Amino acid sequence: MGEYAAYLDTAFWVSVGAILLLLVISGFFSGSETALTASSRGKLKAQADKGATGARKALALTDDSERMIGAILLGNNMVNILAASLATALFTRIFGESGVALATLVMTLLVLVFAEVLPKTYAISNPESAATRVAPLLRWVVAIFSPIVSVVRFVVRRVLALFGVTIDPDSQIMSVHEEIAGTLALGHSTGSVEKEHRDRLLGALDLSERTVEEIMRHRSQVETVNVDDPIEEVIAQCINSPHSRLPMYREDPENIIGILYVRDLVREMHGLVTQAGGSYSAIAKLDLDALARPPYFVPETTPLDEQMQEFLRLRRHFALVVDEYGALHGLITLEDILEEIVGEIEDEYDTTHAPEVERGEGGEVLVDGAMTIRDLNRTLDWSLPDEEAVTVAGLVIHEAQSIPEEGQVFSFHGCRFKVLARDGNRITRISLRRSDDQSGTS
Repeated sequence: MGEYAAYLDTAFWVSVGAILLLLVISGFFSGSETALTASSRGKLKAQADKGATGARKALALTDDSERMIGAILLGNNMVNILAASLATALFTRIFGESGVALATLVMTLLVLVFAEVLPKTYAISNPESAATRVAPLLRWVVAIFSPIVSVVRFVVRRVLALFGVTIDPDSQIMSVHEEIAGTLALGHSTGSVEKEHRDRLLGALDLSERTVEEIMRHRSQVETVNVDDPIEEVIAQCINSPHSRLPMYREDPENIIGILYVRDLVREMHGLVTQAGGSYSAIAKLDLDALARPPYFVPETTPLDEQMQEFLRLRRHFALVVDEYGALHGLITLEDILEEIVGEIEDEYDTTHAPEVERGEGGEVLVDGAMTIRDLNRTLDWSLPDEEAVTVAGLVIHEAQSIPEEGQVFSFHGCRFKVLARDGNRITRISLRRSDDQSGTS
């Protein structure tokens, strides 16, 4: 021990203190990087809105994550290299040439434990709290190192450009939509988010990704009123209809001249009958053209979120959908869009339909051919693609490249499809089974 005592002078203790200080600074940089990259911008924004200065500064740092990470890495590498150099000089002074290997071993352990694992473990377990604490000091570090980081970024991008790699500083690795959707999927898989809650939130998120065509009622299912029919028949049809608004046409069902509101019809009937002293024959004076409200047409490619905003802005609940040629394609209501978020909305006047999804005795799933692929996926937690077709029948026709006959069986996308019923060229009933339950033939 005596032979090493001569080395325990002021220079020794200054070097040891400097190394420990540099390890602390290195830990600060490592923990800061983890905290700021792992923290949720949504939570930081909520804290900043409540007046948290640290959260506001953390948000400002993460706005330019490339510059922030560059400054942190620059500072971290500088202190680590400096600490390793001091340790090497110190150990070489004491142990001679063998001190180099010893310094490498000791510094590796110290940096790994105290400058990497320990601060990063704390930061990852408390990302938002750690981010708000380090942000005030780190923003000065980023400001000081900013010129050097800018030069480094320029050099890096030029080197990457030589290999055909282009860096977009404004691009985001993951969009907000994907981040929220991924969080909901993860929450559902772990049991912390109920399926109904996940479906509603995803339904609201997906409105901008879906178009009117995907959820509209096809024109073959639209109930219309012929304005040339006897007025008694029109009144009977309107009163017995479950709908409160009916498109009116003249001569051709696609020649829509207006929308007849049943309430307007009843109000006008009441006025005419009252004026005639209760005589029902007064309804012959009804002028349906005068009662009709102007039709509201929308393109089939309109995103659902934009259409909902238009409904609210115009105070309308009902729109007729036309294709690119201006031909009537179907209709959509505000309720249809809301049902994409909250699920089916039924009242006492809705027509009762058979359930779209039924479980067969053999474990297969029986569905209506007109059921949308999205609704099937949401109901059964499947992931059938809906890029090429909207309905299950449309998917079968697309994959088969023909209109299948009853009894035909197909296997694709991990499922077995069997056509159970067909009405003309329309597939009305389909049986589905996952391939992992029972393999099918094609």
